Amino acid sequence: MASDLAQSTVFFDGSCPLCRAEIGYYRRNDRAGALCFVDVSEHGAATPAGIPQQAALQRFHVRTRDGRVLSGAAAFVEVWTRLPAWRWVARAASLPGALAALEVGYRLFLPIRPFLSRIFGRFLKLRSGVEGAKPR
Repeated sequence: MASDLAQSTVFFDGSCPLCRAEIGYYRRNDRAGALCFVDVSEHGAATPAGIPQQAALQRFHVRTRDGRVLSGAAAFVEVWTRLPAWRWVARAASLPGALAALEVGYRLFLPIRPFLSRIFGRFLKLRSGVEGAKPR
């Protein structure tokens, strides 16, 4: 496992089913231990320096190995850079205009995130209810 100094810290909203699913995916794919995950929805959770908990819940943030705090699309690119299977996406994000386009897409997504999260949470509950049902 990588040392703490080699890790980037991912701050995520653990109260959001959609966010939890995405972070679960990243955790499963972080075989090198390059990422540390902090659920900022927990009472008293650490947040990136200078960012209040409510603001940390509203946008995706990552603190890089060198201490920079990234938000939105730039934060996702940092995560993708740290995951070998996603490095090609991070490289594509470095093309001229790509990061700006990703940020626009992220900002368009943010207002509908609560709705999508509720729908996804209901889907998961239905799915677990069906999977947990006893056969007749």
